[in-house]
Amino acid sequence: MATLNSPKIRRAGRWFDVRRRRLGMWAYALNRITGIGLVVYLYLHLGVLSMLARGQSSWDSFVALARSPFYLALDVVLLAGILIHGLNGLRIALTGFDVGVRAQKALFGILMLAAALALIAAALKIFGD
Repeated sequence: MATLNSPKIRRAGRWFDVRRRRLGMWAYALNRITGIGLVVYLYLHLGVLSMLARGQSSWDSFVALARSPFYLALDVVLLAGILIHGLNGLRIALTGFDVGVRAQKALFGILMLAAALALIAAALKIFGD
């Protein structure tokens, strides 16, 4: 039986210790979190699409709900996850091909800045209508 002072518990607890974490660890964690979020969204999206089988009135009521500010904000959060996961994945692919390995920190910063700018532009477009 593992107690709180056992080596396994202490090792597992180190993952949640935010001290002495470098940018690569944060990029890794961000990629995993956004990936999990996108998988959860995919299953929710499939559930929403099943409303089409319930008839036109059910679908129309959902579309009316989806146009509310709360759901529009969730669309912005979804877009943030897509941009962050996609651009961070691009950085990982480039470094896998030995492109920009020495400039990973700068590449991560530039790509996340691009994601932030694209997200701001998209949020203005989404809420501007």
